[in-house]
Amino acid sequence: MLQTSARLLRLLSLLETRRDWTGADLAGRLGVTARTVRSDVGKLRDLGYPVEASPGVQGGYRLGAGAQLPPLLLDDDEAVAVAVGLRTATGVAGIGETSVRALAKLEQVLPSRLRHRVQALQAATVSVPGTGPVVDADVLTAIATAIRAGERLRFDYTSHERTASRRDVEPHRLVGLSRRWYLVAWDTGRDDWRTFRVDRMTPKVPNGPRFTPREPPEGDVAQFVQRSVGAATWRYHAKVRLHASAEYVRARLPVAVEVTPERPDRCVAEVGSDNAAMLALYLGLLEVDFEVLDAPELAAELAKTGDRFLRASAGSSRAPR
Repeated sequence: MLQTSARLLRLLSLLETRRDWTGADLAGRLGVTARTVRSDVGKLRDLGYPVEASPGVQGGYRLGAGAQLPPLLLDDDEAVAVAVGLRTATGVAGIGETSVRALAKLEQVLPSRLRHRVQALQAATVSVPGTGPVVDADVLTAIATAIRAGERLRFDYTSHERTASRRDVEPHRLVGLSRRWYLVAWDTGRDDWRTFRVDRMTPKVPNGPRFTPREPPEGDVAQFVQRSVGAATWRYHAKVRLHASAEYVRARLPVAVEVTPERPDRCVAEVGSDNAAMLALYLGLLEVDFEVLDAPELAAELAKTGDRFLRASAGSSRAPR
């Protein structure tokens, strides 16, 4: 059995990793009785940690908000991640000076082995100044809090087409992509998964009721966001049959798109771009044969582009050597 001081640290670490714990769960993790858990919770409260309890046969505990921020327990990887994140965070408004102060406090207490890891990562990387939209830190925090609490989120939203709407969603994950933040959530009004640009959201308080989390869309939130973002910004869409495996096509396309296998060496992809000419060039870069299924404008552009390349090739063959 762990000594009391070590057990208190372990208990605090558990309370920081999950919002709600039953007394039985904590007792099982610590290898003690429920009575010992209650005693240890009392000791944490005496040290200033706001541990809240709920009544019932099982009894529940959560780490609440206090008047002051108590010390946090971070393992090695978490400490390095926080330090690197504070050094390289971009696209969040109003936290530049605050990040510097927090980083100074963290690096002051980092063991030398971890400080060397952070310095090595910083020395080996270069950050390119971002040109994307700036996100309010309070908005990110409000969304992250709703995700952690499993509470529905209400917000005003401005779409890509500048259309305003009020949304009520079950938030699932925040995703960073191309210097932008996106929320993946189940839209209760549309009865489907949706992706929202965080810089276009204005959360409303209070949050809605608790909900039971659903299975993530398509099993991969990152690919879902890539596909949603790409499809939302394309001005031109087409469906093509490619004479290659679905795995080959997915690996070569610059963004995640819908690719449906037909047989081991054939697949159909729903692709898009700003215009037919650009899409014709993208498809040519795949270096596979393909057929246009539903886009006559793209077929015409391919013929025009092919003629241009043939003329260039013929001109090159006549050039003096």
